Amino acid sequence: MNYRNDIRNIAIIAHVDHGKTTLVDAMLKQSHVFRDNQDVGELIMDRNVLERERGITIMAKNTAIMYKGVKINIIDTPGHADFSGEVERVINMADGCLLLVDSVEGPMPQTKFVLREAFKKGLKPIVVINKIDRANARIAEALKLTQDLFLELVTDANQLDFPVLYASGREGIVVTDPNIEGKDVSPLFETILEKVPPPQIENGPLQMLVSNLDYDSHKGKIAIGRIWRGKVSPHDFVVCLYADGSQNRYEISEVFTYLGLKHIEVNEAEAGDIVAVTGIKEVSIGDTIASPGQPEALPRIEIGEPTVEMTFGVNTSPFAGREGHFSTTRQLRERLYRELETNLSLRVQDTETPDTFLVKGRGELHLAILIETMRREGYEFEVSKPEAITKVVDGKLMEPVEVLTIDTKEECIGILNEMLSKRQAELSDMRNDGKGNVRMEFHIPTKGLIGFRSAFLTATRGSGVMNTIFLGYEPWRRELGSTRSGVLVASETGKAVTYGLNNAQERGLTFVEPGTQVYEGMIVGMHQRSRDIAVNICKEKKKTNIRSSTSDIAIKLTPAVLMSLEQSIDFINKDELAEITPEHIRLRKKILTETQRLREIASAHKSAEEE
Repeated sequence: MNYRNDIRNIAIIAHVDHGKTTLVDAMLKQSHVFRDNQDVGELIMDRNVLERERGITIMAKNTAIMYKGVKINIIDTPGHADFSGEVERVINMADGCLLLVDSVEGPMPQTKFVLREAFKKGLKPIVVINKIDRANARIAEALKLTQDLFLELVTDANQLDFPVLYASGREGIVVTDPNIEGKDVSPLFETILEKVPPPQIENGPLQMLVSNLDYDSHKGKIAIGRIWRGKVSPHDFVVCLYADGSQNRYEISEVFTYLGLKHIEVNEAEAGDIVAVTGIKEVSIGDTIASPGQPEALPRIEIGEPTVEMTFGVNTSPFAGREGHFSTTRQLRERLYRELETNLSLRVQDTETPDTFLVKGRGELHLAILIETMRREGYEFEVSKPEAITKVVDGKLMEPVEVLTIDTKEECIGILNEMLSKRQAELSDMRNDGKGNVRMEFHIPTKGLIGFRSAFLTATRGSGVMNTIFLGYEPWRRELGSTRSGVLVASETGKAVTYGLNNAQERGLTFVEPGTQVYEGMIVGMHQRSRDIAVNICKEKKKTNIRSSTSDIAIKLTPAVLMSLEQSIDFINKDELAEITPEHIRLRKKILTETQRLREIASAHKSAEEE
């Protein structure tokens, strides 16, 4: 077996917000891949608008730098558990990994997941304790907890022998000892060259596994992946081997490698390189591009199963078609199935209703990002409440269970325990740092997490942090009781007015401002009690010939509660929908007229009594 000493392939893995993308910024800037006067800003790899807005990495991305004549291919991966499919998809391109651990938080649930995946692929780990410049850094404790995590997960004694570096990604420094002053990230580059094994080169014709896809309006589909065997050049004839065992013959148009943020066209790429090739019209992630003379498929990429599902349907509200550019069944179906090409964790199914589709994902945020992306592209549709995906194993109904980790203040322990006990959570661990901060760990069914994030932020007044990671399937416990009050439902179609809203606010909180167009069946507020109630917020005060006092004229309204997309999806119940358009997010009842809703309730009660 030969090796390519001029290349290192490394993935950067960590829990969300532990500083992966910031460290990559420092590596890119200090490797001089940009001009000295070039302003590239921060979070260079987060080029997606949603990534910059939310401050998280959503899609895994490739870049590369040169150091002492060696090309270091870097794969930046997401840290949020809902996008763990991205980690599973690209981690097989690497030979080593940088495991970042926050010096304050230490290893978190996603740290455990990504490290386990790295060990499965046989990657050589380098531990980087990041954010050592923070005032409350606990460097020694973070390292000890990381060592404990390694002891728990290793499958080979050699994996316990890992180098440890200390970094401040924001300051752009990496050191081998936290007590010495850092200058730059060169110790990290040196450790990568020394500890990450070079790619093994197998003799034989071309074999490349597609791990990512891109699209260019001129070049068409771009297949991205690592070459495991052989070479590839422009105008080479290759075959693409598909999941069903079939294959198609194509001619490679162009071959690109990475350097910084650029795609560099090359005349030839060899085994060990991470490349992008064009000319293959029909290709999916997981397919193998091989030589026609020896068409051997590589093992396909394994992705974990989704845990949450919801329906996407054509907008059926009275305001349908007013705000979106794409609102038909055909357009919605094409867009959802196109997403499957790059979003491997997603599943889409047709349903018995032709204009409704069942979409399954890794979590609420995973689906919410898809909804927000489609909304910004001009799509108009409606979605249902997310539900946990159950399955039957050996005749028993099983449901997904997750590990929920909460960091908060001591005074929030009581309210959180009360809230989570109603959601069938079981406390498995609790640690106090002696400074008023506490970390609690729960095992909770996925159905109990749906709608919890908003309530959690309210209970902790925004000071708490929660993280989840999929644990496995366990026997179904029972249905959850209602965790929400009733709603105020508009009884008339028209424009909301101050007088009508003031009357509605006597019964609860309102979600709309004066002047907002509403329709019958639209949810316009939250009731103080558990039952739903119809309100007419379009009702104006009757005019009389009696002068009103000044206080009566100047009605003061409580500001409307305006919910984000995630909050809206969390809020709705099974008999409700969220209407998504490029301009608005509206909440509504599935059955719009009050008379029909009452009939449905009466019919359900009658059926229950007969049973």
